[in-house]
Amino acid sequence: MVCTLCGRQVEQLNQPQAAQPQVVINNTNTNTNTNMNGAFMAAKPKDKWTALLLCFFLGFLGIHKFYEGKIGMGVLYIFTLGLFGIGVLIDFIVLLFKPNPYYV
Repeated sequence: MVCTLCGRQVEQLNQPQAAQPQVVINNTNTNTNTNMNGAFMAAKPKDKWTALLLCFFLGFLGIHKFYEGKIGMGVLYIFTLGLFGIGVLIDFIVLLFKPNPYYV
């Protein structure tokens, strides 16, 4: 038989129908999650007001970065005096709008 709309063969004539094959599906999942992202560094809550005061008074030394656990940024702030004051100003504004406690 041929489809009258598209001309494609949809059924074969004069041939016996073959038996459908038996399909066995075995879907047992033995996968385990081995995601190690963040396993060694869990997010620790930090107090917004403590970080804000450290940033205001000692921001040019990067003490607020050390408080957050960002040692590399703290050292950079020491050598550049708070990224020439611009970094301290930006950090102060960002800390001002963070929730309390925030997670690093």
